[in-house]
Amino acid sequence: MRARLLITGGCGFIGSAVVRHVLRNSDHEIVNVDKMTYAASLDALESAHGHPRHTLVQADIADADAMRHVFAETRPDAVMHLAAESHVDRSIDGPADFIRTNVVGTFTLLEAARAYFATLDGTAREKFRFHHVSTDEVFGALGPTDPPFTEATPYDPRSPYSASKAASDHLARAWQHTYGLPTLVSNTCNNYGPWQFPEKLIPLVLLNALEGKTLPVYGDGSNQRDWLFVADHAAALLTVIERGQPGETYAIGARQPRRNIDVVRAICAILDEKLPDQAGPRERLIRFVTDRPGHDFRYEIDPGYAETSLGWRAAHDFEAGLRLTIDWYLDHSAWWQGVRAGTYAGQRLGTAA
Repeated sequence: MRARLLITGGCGFIGSAVVRHVLRNSDHEIVNVDKMTYAASLDALESAHGHPRHTLVQADIADADAMRHVFAETRPDAVMHLAAESHVDRSIDGPADFIRTNVVGTFTLLEAARAYFATLDGTAREKFRFHHVSTDEVFGALGPTDPPFTEATPYDPRSPYSASKAASDHLARAWQHTYGLPTLVSNTCNNYGPWQFPEKLIPLVLLNALEGKTLPVYGDGSNQRDWLFVADHAAALLTVIERGQPGETYAIGARQPRRNIDVVRAICAILDEKLPDQAGPRERLIRFVTDRPGHDFRYEIDPGYAETSLGWRAAHDFEAGLRLTIDWYLDHSAWWQGVRAGTYAGQRLGTAA
């Protein structure tokens, strides 16, 4: 059934992947609300930019008047809330932006949705959903032998970023229990793929390696993350909004855990295969640096419940997704060279893995 989806953060890395996926794989309309911060990109919309089923609204989710206006004017059938500050190192340097966007912004959006929901009746009220998209970092850190995170894992955030996301998760659930707003929450692992801003591990290492720059790795590189190709995550999020049940939580992952050092070495190996460096294998560029404060040792998701209840499963393993990602960056040098040259305001590039 065709629906109008209000997607926040739809010009960001994951949000733009969702916009592209929805337009290519459904008849839904999209109202894309994005503040257009440093990590947002109109280019990432690709064919969605100017698409007849896509409307872009530049607005701040923490602006209550703007959000009330968006709901009143567009009258969405569902909300997919992805807008967030998401870089841990940035949250350590400046936590205030994370509290404003991730906590105050989510609260403001929930309140606007609640006021709008109160005006609905009949079928419109029955089908309305508010899907809050979150991270596995809210669960804290796993030890080497701990079982992966599930929907029932207790919260234990360790950084300003993860604490702000944990707060927003709790708000979304509280607005259902207190006010009856039909909310859903999904938590995912590290995403990677096309259009990711090069402050994150995979594009940072990839582009540094291409340019012959140092590849900084925190600690001894043994910190482990679970990896999900962004197109697979976009497919999962659309499935949640179409098939998910209000009040439920869905842990979205691909069963692809890797140590950071192994990710870095895999990138070097693929680049050496595709574009050999006369100076030698790119692993020579790896440098271990002092670990960051509050660096969680391991994240890993058990997506079994989401796979069973939603009928969704990640289509890419890590090796296939990584090759697609590297090929994309090699083919889109104009975009990332602009970012590296400082085209994007407020950038903080060069952080470690």
